[in-house]
Amino acid sequence: MTGLWALFLSAAFVDNMPLTLFLGLCTFLALSKRPESAIGLGIAMTGVLGVTVPLNWLIYQGVLAPGAWTWAGMPDLDLSYLSLIAFIGVIAATVQVLEMLLDRFFPAVHAAFGVFLPLLTVQCAILAGSLFMVDRAYTLAESAVFGLGSGLGFAVAVVMLGALRTRLAYADLPAGLRGLGIAFVMTGLMSLGFASFAQMAVSQ
Repeated sequence: MTGLWALFLSAAFVDNMPLTLFLGLCTFLALSKRPESAIGLGIAMTGVLGVTVPLNWLIYQGVLAPGAWTWAGMPDLDLSYLSLIAFIGVIAATVQVLEMLLDRFFPAVHAAFGVFLPLLTVQCAILAGSLFMVDRAYTLAESAVFGLGSGLGFAVAVVMLGALRTRLAYADLPAGLRGLGIAFVMTGLMSLGFASFAQMAVSQ
């Protein structure tokens, strides 16, 4: 349990998708203008990563990995080259289901996402979660914890940036820094802050 908790904290803060690995910055910056949309994005990322990473683990280990077809008398069959297509298909299906659920039960949140919700299908941070899972040879439990931790880390980061941008909207900023300019500056400063978590982990 201690190892899973450490993995969860590492996925959320040490390997933070937008601020440490710089993945998913497109939606991270686009949907952090208001706290409402930032919270919605954070919840969606947590849900999609929490579902797709362990689901893709099952597909990879049961169908795609080398030796997965040993039970059928084909121990040399290796379908791992189809991983990318399979992972994207699972992610697309999950996002589609999420979009239908939001449209049915949370229309205000669905409207806040606009065109960005379907773009989660090709969100690099979501795909990276499954690719990291394969590369690091996680177990099913580790994959689930890693997916949830990565999503929560993304949610924390985007909500923090959304709150900062809302506050800075009333600040007297130089013309060149208004809007996206100050968002990049704040993202850089937040990234420096999250880098300290990596240093703390190394020192342990």
